[in-house]
Amino acid sequence: MIIIMSTGVSEEHIAGVEKRLESMGLGSNVSRGIERTVIGAIGDETKADKEALQALPGVEDVIRVMKPYKIVARSYHKEDTVVDIGGVKLGGNTVQVIAGPCSVETQEQMDRAAEMVVAAGCRLMRGGAFKPRTSPYSFQGHGVEGLEIFRAAADKQKLPIVTELMDVRSLDAFDEYNVDAIQIGTRNMQNFDLLKEVGRIQKPVILKRGMSATIKEWLMSAEYIAAGGNHNIIFCERGIRTFETYYRNVLDVTAIPVLKKETHLPVIVDPSHAGGKAWMVPALARAAVAAGADGLLVEMHPSPCEAWCDADQAITPDELNALMGELRGIAKAIGRDV
Repeated sequence: MIIIMSTGVSEEHIAGVEKRLESMGLGSNVSRGIERTVIGAIGDETKADKEALQALPGVEDVIRVMKPYKIVARSYHKEDTVVDIGGVKLGGNTVQVIAGPCSVETQEQMDRAAEMVVAAGCRLMRGGAFKPRTSPYSFQGHGVEGLEIFRAAADKQKLPIVTELMDVRSLDAFDEYNVDAIQIGTRNMQNFDLLKEVGRIQKPVILKRGMSATIKEWLMSAEYIAAGGNHNIIFCERGIRTFETYYRNVLDVTAIPVLKKETHLPVIVDPSHAGGKAWMVPALARAAVAAGADGLLVEMHPSPCEAWCDADQAITPDELNALMGELRGIAKAIGRDV
């Protein structure tokens, strides 16, 4: 960490910074230039309180040398991490497609969806039992009953399941129905109490990006989970909010190579929530795989026009089949498979 002092700073102010660093368990190295004085903090930078240092008299700026996230950083773990979701490997050479409806509606609907997920060649299934909705009057999901329906449908096809956790009080139910991967939704990306709780279990966690979150904020949220001991984390880019209103969100394809550089953890993309329209999903999915995504989270409904949630963005079983064929071609071109 480097502390840049103001022009004409007094020795008293310099001594004050040195004393504060010492109280944080850090040493200091003072470099006096013609116009500026710079103080280098020596020791474990994570012990330094940047805001407290910036508030000291005579301090103009404080710059971290180390990244604030450690466990999830590529520098911490050079090799790519592969996360096991119910026996399915995500993060390796195979691009995994997690498909299924937005919400769990009925047993018949989920049974049909599971059959179609398998028929398309997907190895993981998604579905929401607990649904965060913008309107309090929209369908909020069946809750625990939805987990029971989902588990029954997926078990018939031997599919691992992915579903969203909204409240720490639901963790016992997730354990009872053996949810294979917990999704933390965009609205909860910075729900730090929730992140701490899923950090205490060894269940794979799909961490969706907040709609206005920076890459650094996203990585720091993952660090909360990792700091608790759970390193089975998967990043999910689902589009960010900008000034554009033509489509639901702006898919940040740039985030894929950036995350691949910054972290060893797998990166997947949700093209359904990014575009918000079914006709956009194939193009966004193709772009994501071409950019290096390790997987996709795709909404497919047996009959989209009858969906209780996000009907506009759900693709049909036939469209999922066609998309899987296209993705295999793209994956092959970059040395991967689907």
